Amino acid sequence: MNTNQKGRFISFDRLKTSVSLHQVLERYRLLERFHRTGDDLTGPCPIHHGHNPTQFRVSLKRGCWICFGDCHGGGSVIDFVSRMEGVGIRDAGLLLQDWFHLQPGERRENEFVQITHCSPMREAVDPIRAATNPPLRFSLGPLDGTHAYLRERGLMQETIGAFGVGACAYGTLRGWMAIPIHNLDGRVIAYAGRWPGTPPAGSSKYRLPRGFHKSIELFNQHRVKALASPEPLVVVEGFFGCMWVWQAGYRKVVSLMGSVLSRIQAERIAELAGQGRQVLLLFDGDAAGRKGCADALAWLSGSLAVRAVTLNDAQQPDSLAPERLRQVLGHAAEPEVAA
Repeated sequence: MNTNQKGRFISFDRLKTSVSLHQVLERYRLLERFHRTGDDLTGPCPIHHGHNPTQFRVSLKRGCWICFGDCHGGGSVIDFVSRMEGVGIRDAGLLLQDWFHLQPGERRENEFVQITHCSPMREAVDPIRAATNPPLRFSLGPLDGTHAYLRERGLMQETIGAFGVGACAYGTLRGWMAIPIHNLDGRVIAYAGRWPGTPPAGSSKYRLPRGFHKSIELFNQHRVKALASPEPLVVVEGFFGCMWVWQAGYRKVVSLMGSVLSRIQAERIAELAGQGRQVLLLFDGDAAGRKGCADALAWLSGSLAVRAVTLNDAQQPDSLAPERLRQVLGHAAEPEVAA
């Protein structure tokens, strides 16, 4: 490829809707390596030359891929070419334009068009749009932010203070770590509880108040709303993963409070992503996290620049050392911008 192409314009959004993963896999002569079920492909990863027949998955309908093996990631057709060729996102875009003879702003007739807003989730997962979480009329403070459990989780005092977490001394969360959850306007709408350590027999690690609709909220959303940052929005599953990423310096981070992305949360993520419209998915490495990450990638990639950072089976974001966390997020956050 001609390296003197700094002045060439690339429309990444148009590339994603003009060139399909099917076309690119066909160009690489990879289609015969995959098992096809409808619009989904499964097979060994061609990027890291894997052998596991189920580790690499492609959704042709939604135009995205994800590798659960050594690649630890996924994304769009542009991300795939970037990883296959070992080049940056911009150079991958230029390659696609040259391979398929596209001009910026041009769409080829009768070519694949990516379908947006096609949810991989059953309607039953979606919350009722009329549901609300009204602001609380009480406060559980003061909470003990010096509890040993918070230090065991690696949280610094700045982080503990910023998120207002601490041990609760009374009420239904007595003996639990109380975690305030805010709406977009910054008003407390619920307290989540986390038992400090292994919970008593018959109890779960986390507790949410009865009637709280977690699927219409994002943890830390009010802080992200107040930011004016072009950085990618990092999306994790849990409260402590969110606080851990925030503590590592990535302040533009929200938590789903679970592994399943709802339609309302998807819309909120698009809103909070801002003008850069970039999202990094950093879900847990267990089976539920991988399933949730694949679904979220498929759901969001139609309208946002989304990348997935996959973790090993036993890993969670807050199990990564800060240096390692910054390394994986920094590598995944290479910007998709036209120049």
